[in-house]
Amino acid sequence: MVWTIKMDEKKNNQEEKESIEEKAPQKTTEEEKGKEMEEEQGKEDAEAEEIVEVPEEENSGFVRVSEEWKPRSRLGKAVATGKIRDINIILDNGMKILEAEIIDQLLPNLDSELLLVGQSKGKFGGGQRRVFKQTQKKTNEGNKPKFSTIVIIGNHNGIIGIGKGKSKETVPAREKATRNAKLNIIKIVRGCGSWECGCGEPHSLPFKVSGKVGSSKITLIPAPKGTGLIVEPEIAKILKMAGIKDAWSRTEGQTKTKTNMIYACFEALKELTRMKINPQLKREISITEGSITEESEKEAVEE
Repeated sequence: MVWTIKMDEKKNNQEEKESIEEKAPQKTTEEEKGKEMEEEQGKEDAEAEEIVEVPEEENSGFVRVSEEWKPRSRLGKAVATGKIRDINIILDNGMKILEAEIIDQLLPNLDSELLLVGQSKGKFGGGQRRVFKQTQKKTNEGNKPKFSTIVIIGNHNGIIGIGKGKSKETVPAREKATRNAKLNIIKIVRGCGSWECGCGEPHSLPFKVSGKVGSSKITLIPAPKGTGLIVEPEIAKILKMAGIKDAWSRTEGQTKTKTNMIYACFEALKELTRMKINPQLKREISITEGSITEESEKEAVEE
């Protein structure tokens, strides 16, 4: 009897030890989880403190457009922290813009306009011009329509961008086109390149340029002050958005294809910045690149 009682006591002691050992790691795991949570919160607080804040004195004209924007590219982070505040730095160095919010940050007051690239239904092809170009695919389930549009953005002062968007509905197509236009933004060169004019103001083109897409080719020719934009209506919208007030044009090929004509005009404007210009000629024709500010006007007057 004594022997059996001692064996029962040993079993009970072993069971108590095992239960204590099982409970002990649970407490340690709970403590470890608590420590991990505290470490994560500490890291988040440290990251929040590491964000560079630009002082108010140096932050003149720099305003964050949207607090929800979280930049992913290196250029976006530099713009968000205030290291880059001028669009000319990006365009002159050939940096690729991957986020439309960069343009919203640096150029918040851009204007946008939709171009008439489509046509509504009408008898004998006489439908009214419209903003959206509709195409549809024939399937066993029925017709699947899609809408495409082209948007131009600019500041009427040497900055312009163009983009195309396509979607099953009109609103997403317009938003895509606007976003693509911000990613394809460029600055152009303006001047007074007409031999009939010597006003010294950058109201026209500095020289003749041409662009070609598909079979559509357009040549932009500088015109004297007061001539206006003697070009196709959709091309006139592009030139006006870029800040060109006087110009002639000559077109070749299939000009009815509006999409190709529009992109041919955009290619012609790109040629303005690719040309190498003699510094002496810059003064004679008053060539200016990009936007004209008060400081640049003062420098031109002093020269």
